Amino acid sequence: MASAQHHVVDPGDSASVLSPAFAGEHAWCNEKMALSTDLPDAVPLPLFFGDGGFKQAIDRYAETCGNSDRRAVVSMWSLYYFSALSIPYVLARRLAAQELPVAFDGMTIAVQENGLPRAFGVPHRGRNAEDGAEDGFEAIGPLLEQHLPQAVTKLNASGISAKLCWNNAAVYLDYALRLTRPPEGPDLAVFVRGCLPDGGVNPLCGSVRYVEEDGERVARRKICCLRYMLPGVQSCGKLCALPSQRNVQ
Repeated sequence: MASAQHHVVDPGDSASVLSPAFAGEHAWCNEKMALSTDLPDAVPLPLFFGDGGFKQAIDRYAETCGNSDRRAVVSMWSLYYFSALSIPYVLARRLAAQELPVAFDGMTIAVQENGLPRAFGVPHRGRNAEDGAEDGFEAIGPLLEQHLPQAVTKLNASGISAKLCWNNAAVYLDYALRLTRPPEGPDLAVFVRGCLPDGGVNPLCGSVRYVEEDGERVARRKICCLRYMLPGVQSCGKLCALPSQRNVQ
């Protein structure tokens, strides 16, 4: 993969595309993350989680799932949340050397009719980021420091464990980090090291590992996302933490 080019990130730029990375095969990211001013139906995340918006979204999504186990509903909802947040962020960071502003308190969220997250809004285009020999921790640092802990706390309050929330976030971080810079070894440092760069406990440690199975190296979650409890939702296959669910279609 060609090395990332540095781009001038101009908060005053009125172009509709948030990041130069959101082009070609990654153009779908434009539907998941944009300037807040381009999402008129979005609401601030603190308000969404604190003023009933999240509960209403979960209630709507639960209806489409036949009012299945609410833990599974919330977990599946969080998978959409973490994918729309993490993948665009890492792509912008790694492919455009652009650090998007993802602090929880400064972002907005728009949801679909069925209650699932549709898109995130950010207050501006962020800043240029150094594109040196950074590790995974450096690439996702702002997410780990400014957004994911708050989001996990909100989701945990709705009845699913914090460990499950972190594992749901981890699978998309692993995907995006590998997509943008294939690792030399089987496991990424962010899922192996027990401590964060600042010395704190790493909540991602052990959440994703790679195993050899039938002559193939496959990713494996530590904790099941509970999607098997939802009707019509496809299994995550070999990624699943539960042996009984890995071959379910």
